[in-house]
Amino acid sequence: MLYAIANEQSGDVRAREALLDRAMGPLRKRKSSEVIRRGRLPAEGLAFVARSLSGALIGTVRLWHVDAGGRPALLLGPLAVAPEAKGTGIGSALMLHAIEAAERLGHQAILLVGDAPYYERFGFELAPAALSMPGPFARERFLALTFKPEALDGAAGVLRPTGAKISRASAALALAA
Repeated sequence: MLYAIANEQSGDVRAREALLDRAMGPLRKRKSSEVIRRGRLPAEGLAFVARSLSGALIGTVRLWHVDAGGRPALLLGPLAVAPEAKGTGIGSALMLHAIEAAERLGHQAILLVGDAPYYERFGFELAPAALSMPGPFARERFLALTFKPEALDGAAGVLRPTGAKISRASAALALAA
């Protein structure tokens, strides 16, 4: 399948939400990661989509600013690929693109909740034991990638959102697009 990765645009909101619903199901908004993302904007320059040659949105990934127990970090997610495009390498391409962009922009650590066997190939390993997510989460799925070995040294506590808040007006405008 041929596709292109680009920065997410405000007009992508409806297609992105529809893709997430199809790929992740109706319970996706109950995840602990969603608590951190709710009401926030993704980190500047770190929201990406994959489009088919026809222009259809077939993949998405975003990164969010968080306080990781006193250390600045990013929370990655959700990463999603349209069901009809699974197994084509789009998810891996989005991951690599997001990781490279985060490192290029000077970020030092990325955290996520996901399947370790999938994310280990990108360099993720178990997050520091002293860190946790808000609400229930599976410890073995809480992973970290650091660009500097000391990036999460001393990090302890529950992840907190630190990114810019989204205004109701801008949310309504994005949904109207």
